[in-house]
Amino acid sequence: MRVVMFGYQTWGHRTLQALLDSEHDVVMVVTHPRSEHAYEKIWSDSVADLAKEHGVPVLIRNRPDDEELFTRLEEADPDIIVANNWRTWIPPRIYGLPRHGTLNVHDSLLPKYAGFSPLIWALINGEQEVGVTAHLMDEELDAGDIVLQRAVPVGPKDTATDLFHKTVDLIAPVTTGALDLIASGQTVFTPQDRSLASFFHKRADEDIRIDWTWPAEDLERLVRAQSAPYPSAFTYHRGRRLEVLAAFVSEGRYGGTPGRVFYREGDGVVIVAGADARTGRNHGLAVTRVRTENGEEMPATDYFTSMGGYLTGRP
Repeated sequence: MRVVMFGYQTWGHRTLQALLDSEHDVVMVVTHPRSEHAYEKIWSDSVADLAKEHGVPVLIRNRPDDEELFTRLEEADPDIIVANNWRTWIPPRIYGLPRHGTLNVHDSLLPKYAGFSPLIWALINGEQEVGVTAHLMDEELDAGDIVLQRAVPVGPKDTATDLFHKTVDLIAPVTTGALDLIASGQTVFTPQDRSLASFFHKRADEDIRIDWTWPAEDLERLVRAQSAPYPSAFTYHRGRRLEVLAAFVSEGRYGGTPGRVFYREGDGVVIVAGADARTGRNHGLAVTRVRTENGEEMPATDYFTSMGGYLTGRP
């Protein structure tokens, strides 16, 4: 099939590489300009550079809504558009232009975790598996019929970075497998159960601020979800920002006020956690490694030279 690819960052790069390695003919690529947004500088392999290396025409757009782009698409005469990590709305006259429509490749197990940063949100929420879905695009974001879906388990110590590497390796087989089904003439695919749908926004600084009223189990997953190269989860100690790089759920149960720097357990320093921590039935978050405001990393046991005081959400 003649394929036009819409994509960005490493997800788009992997999709384009899979298409270039396939029997299909990539006739044009549309990608976003480089961005300085913190999350868009992560996993930022260039789709444009890969296309140019293979002699594929490239258009750079923030939004696919201009007449020149539409004309170029008509001239390219694609059988299908394949999109992955395209960051803005694609209008119906674009996604409906090819003979077989537009195949969107999304890094979640749709219908859950449509939208942005699905791996991070899924890890924070304690999901047992994540994956990649190829679906046909329609007027509702990430809501079209599922052509192919593959899942991988979330391990008890997996970070968001681990899940990225697990799922990014699914992009090629899911993309090419879905295209094979479409090319074979199959036209009926699996409708999404919209009663199970969830939609998440982009991550921002407010989303990585530690709220000590969360249960320790949730905070431990937040720390793993904000693994390098993502921005680290943070709190404040004595008015200065403190990043929490590693932590575990305490074995002991600790009562008191959320955020209290309380007790050494193993190689960690336990912070009281949970809205009902006063009951003494909660586990705490045992912080093992931190980064100070000036960028110095150290074991939490070296940073907290004495117990007492509080970690807070604001200076």
